[in-house]
Amino acid sequence: MTPEVREKYEVVIGLEIHAQMLTQTKAYSNDVNEYGAVPNTNVSAITLGHPGTLPMMNKKTIEYAIRLGLAFNSNIAEAQYFARKNYFYPDLPKGYQITQDLTPICTGGHIFIKDEEGAEKKINLTRIHMEEDAGKSMHDMDVYDTLVDLNRAGTPLLEIVTEPDLRSSTEAYNFVTEVRKLVRYLEICDGNMEEGSMRCDANISVRLKGAEEFGTKVEVKNMNSIRNVQKAIEFEIERQIEAVEKGETIYQETRSFDALKNRTLSMRSKEAANDYRYFPEPDLQPITVQEDAIDAVRAEMPALPRDLFLKYTNELKLSDYDAYNLTDSKDIALFYEDLISKTSNYKAAANWIMGDVKSYLNATGQEIDKFPISTESLAALIALIDEGKVSSTLASQKLFPEMLKDQSKTPLAIAEELNLIQDSNEDSILGFIHNVIEQHPEEIERYKNGEKQLVGFLMGQLMRLSKGKADPKAANQLMRKTLDEL
Repeated sequence: MTPEVREKYEVVIGLEIHAQMLTQTKAYSNDVNEYGAVPNTNVSAITLGHPGTLPMMNKKTIEYAIRLGLAFNSNIAEAQYFARKNYFYPDLPKGYQITQDLTPICTGGHIFIKDEEGAEKKINLTRIHMEEDAGKSMHDMDVYDTLVDLNRAGTPLLEIVTEPDLRSSTEAYNFVTEVRKLVRYLEICDGNMEEGSMRCDANISVRLKGAEEFGTKVEVKNMNSIRNVQKAIEFEIERQIEAVEKGETIYQETRSFDALKNRTLSMRSKEAANDYRYFPEPDLQPITVQEDAIDAVRAEMPALPRDLFLKYTNELKLSDYDAYNLTDSKDIALFYEDLISKTSNYKAAANWIMGDVKSYLNATGQEIDKFPISTESLAALIALIDEGKVSSTLASQKLFPEMLKDQSKTPLAIAEELNLIQDSNEDSILGFIHNVIEQHPEEIERYKNGEKQLVGFLMGQLMRLSKGKADPKAANQLMRKTLDEL
């Protein structure tokens, strides 16, 4: 497809994200909610929908839904009731899902993402509702048969539905990334798309730029990574534009994404926008969410990634890059928050975490909660550098590795043992400067003839002679003064 053809059209995208909640039990039974168990072991008569069984509401799912709604600035519905969503799949034991149809727990709300140009964009939500998951059909474990594991059936889900506000595959990628970060901060979902605990469906249509009416939307399912969400949308955009250019009709249908062949495939057509039969769930009583319950959840809300991002960029004056990396993981953000409560050098604290600390974590395959150096010791290390007692180079190359080995000693004690304390004595630094001048007469002559950039080379020789112990700031000033007096 030529850029000229692509430029004629605008894509309209709405997303539906299903997030499995990290509750100990399932949505409407006491069955264990656990990933990776032996197939068909976390099931009971209630999960299987046997006659005479009754579902029970898991209160934790309501709390998690409120928590997510508050994070999205949604409206929390006071009165709600549940519905049965009927369809027939081998992995749906009851023949229906318990869900919310007309009374979703959350309506409205929004989240901010970055568009393709890196500008901030507001994406509005339609709703968030509670429902239960189906089981899982596996088509690749047996040559002849489809195998069904019902362990996942009944797992509590939150479905997040956006308005059709997204205009590119990049925006969709950024939206799913932000939602995954958010549910992890809230500790309501682990966000592992590869394990199916967070799944995304995309509704995609194209229209000529300037047109008011939406084109016919196509729903794409079965995307098990954020990158695949982007790839599937990009393929579907080109497929639909090419069809329109040829005068072909776009049919409302559900398609799956084949990640190996990087294409979407038709699964089934949708003759109407809603092809499910809903009716009220007779076995679950309506629920009422009172304001004091919402206030209780709000009081326990953690700091959210956007709030921390704004704090780091506006108050601490960090760059967008630094702030984004620090808030990408909740555990990293909490570690940084603890560290800056012990040092006011916010930039140095960020540099240490994004540099030496993350390098250690990546090399050892550990998470930040297993990092051996305390924030107190790391703040003390930053203080040694700020006070000019240890150079940043020696701190990184020699002091930090020793701190990883022995946490019983202070950074100062280790620096003294290793003879790393910087020498800021003017007489000793002058001695190093004179040695450098004697050893490099040609460079000194070139410096005197106007090649002032050679001071960097000469400073490198001074630091080598001092074995890194000369105070760089004092040495640089004295070196320039001495050279200019020659």
